[in-house]
Amino acid sequence: MSSDLIKHISDASFEADVLNANLPVLVDFWAEWCGPCKMIAPALDALAGELNGQVLITKMNVDDNRDVPARFGIRGIPTLMIFKGGDLAATKVGALNKAQLTDFIKSNL
Repeated sequence: MSSDLIKHISDASFEADVLNANLPVLVDFWAEWCGPCKMIAPALDALAGELNGQVLITKMNVDDNRDVPARFGIRGIPTLMIFKGGDLAATKVGALNKAQLTDFIKSNL
């Protein structure tokens, strides 16, 4: 169960939720069947609370949404992308532990 602070986004909501956001946005591209995606979920839940107001953490299911992942060349999941001011600022592919996730996010705020 993901945190109430994590927003589930779609192809249709991507522009409003990510590109037009007032805060930096972390997008977690994931799928239900992806083991590493499930491994990072608790750390993302915790960080959504710890970094609330500094970054918006979102999730996009790549099985349900094809357009945005294709647009950004998502080939492996989990892929984490940070957007600032509507622009892609940073990308990480693969599972990260909480410390690595924290460093990735904070170094790109």
